Amino acid sequence: MAYDIERYLAIRSASRPSFGPNGQIAFLMDTTGVSQVWCLTEPQGWPQQLTFHTESVTFASFSPTRDELVYGMDDGGNERWQLFRLSDDGSEEVNLTRHPDAIHQWGGWSHDGEHIAFTANRRSRDRFDGYVQHRASTDADLVIDGSDADLLSIVGWSPDDERLLAHEVHSNRNHDLHCFDRSSGETRLLTDPDREVRYPSVAWGPDGEDIYATTDWATDTLELATLDPETGKVTVVYEGGNWNVSDVRVDHDSRTLALARNVEGYSDLSLFELDSDQDLQPLVTLDGPDGVLSGLSFGPDGEQIAAAISASTANANVFVFDRGGAYTQWTDAATAGIPPETFRMPELVRFDSFDGLEIPAFLTLPERDDGPFPVIVDIHGGPEAQRRPSFRALRQYFVDNGYVVFEPNVRGSSGYGRTYMDLDNVERRMDTVRDIKAGVEWLTDREEIDASRVVAVGGSYGGFMVLASLTEYPELWAAGVDIVGIANLVTFLENTGPWRRQHREAEYGSLQETEFLESISPINSIENITAPLFVLHGENDPRVPVEEAEQIASEASEHVPTETLIFEDEGHGISKLENRITAYRRIVSFLDEHVS
Repeated sequence: MAYDIERYLAIRSASRPSFGPNGQIAFLMDTTGVSQVWCLTEPQGWPQQLTFHTESVTFASFSPTRDELVYGMDDGGNERWQLFRLSDDGSEEVNLTRHPDAIHQWGGWSHDGEHIAFTANRRSRDRFDGYVQHRASTDADLVIDGSDADLLSIVGWSPDDERLLAHEVHSNRNHDLHCFDRSSGETRLLTDPDREVRYPSVAWGPDGEDIYATTDWATDTLELATLDPETGKVTVVYEGGNWNVSDVRVDHDSRTLALARNVEGYSDLSLFELDSDQDLQPLVTLDGPDGVLSGLSFGPDGEQIAAAISASTANANVFVFDRGGAYTQWTDAATAGIPPETFRMPELVRFDSFDGLEIPAFLTLPERDDGPFPVIVDIHGGPEAQRRPSFRALRQYFVDNGYVVFEPNVRGSSGYGRTYMDLDNVERRMDTVRDIKAGVEWLTDREEIDASRVVAVGGSYGGFMVLASLTEYPELWAAGVDIVGIANLVTFLENTGPWRRQHREAEYGSLQETEFLESISPINSIENITAPLFVLHGENDPRVPVEEAEQIASEASEHVPTETLIFEDEGHGISKLENRITAYRRIVSFLDEHVS
């Protein structure tokens, strides 16, 4: 039985679990059409909804000592997140930040539950400072001056709550760590500023004498290392076996360390005990459902750890693991009445690109024999992101309706080491588009594929890739769908949020080099496009301003059939269910007209 697109969009997900001090779990679930905070006190119990907003909640974090939590929410996708304190029964709610023109990024609870930390760009839109605030106050103390820092975030309190660890991102390949001492008021740089190294996940050790960090300090992939906060010495303590160690968490009281790896996109999770010398003593490698794991949260006694798991054929739900390796599914997010056994599993494939580089991709075929089939080439954003085998309702809809779905991880994707991620930087940008061309040629050599019905779909940087593919290799495409994509790299960099401009220039090229940026901008080759184009965007997008959609739609409409859909209450993506239904009904109609 084939189901309407609205049914697939009604498939729910449960994510971002946070253990409370009494063993309850808060999590996000989109039952109402946007993610809200829900709470469970036992596995598979009846969840209590705690927030009731029309905007999506982005996270919820329980206090370690009280039955209360902090959550974040913006207005219409503008990403100017505010922080709210909420009792665990939803009866009391306080806006803690009250600066609606500023972005607030969560930095965590102190261990005594008395204070919170966050970064915000209150003083200047292009820089973030660090703040500490008492839980019962609406006034925050500026503790870390970010005037001379790039993209700054707070990532953890020391076990004695006397120090804060701050993470600075210069570019996708260059990070630094800083430590703020509350007693002295001083902030020290802990890492070597002259060495390009990543530290994407960090956690204080249980005694505050070491910091555990995932890093490519010694190898091409991310390993787990300790960093001495006094000397800056880095020591690798766990090798990932040529795969990235993607996440690390430490429970200080139980001295338990949780470590996740990204193996071909799939997650594995291991627990270790830290002895008195901080050495890792293996406890268990957890044998949970195959898929992608996120949102690690230790229980109050360190004996359990919660995580959300999403798999290719299973929507995201919250699971709880114990130190013995057993696990329990806590949530039961609905599949909108669609039998899960009808969901199709992607195949991990590889193809050779123009220069012999092997490109991994996920390929999902319909379970029918009336091909050859049209193909959706679904290009991820980032660019330093990765398409992983998590659940995607739209993949299942299109496969169920006779499309092949092809999801390549072109050069520049994360998850395959630093060298691979750096292969698309600046002057090598268009090599990624050549990867797409090679992928389409590999696809169309297969007998299941109809080479005359290949569609490019992508969002954000993926939208840029759609437009670049349509203009560089117009003969390959029957249609294109650009969602919040970049049309002109010059105007994008000029108008994107100032706090992220330098970070993006390191990836795409400097505004001082406009000739190069213009040469690879799809807007300047728009006359090459021959395929019908659908452009979707959010009016409030602070990352890729809506002008990118407006200019590409205006120019393209002079050459090809062009549809445009702008949502006035969305930002960098389409988050509200009613808008998603509108958008994807239109996309389905567009593809029915031009491809099916």
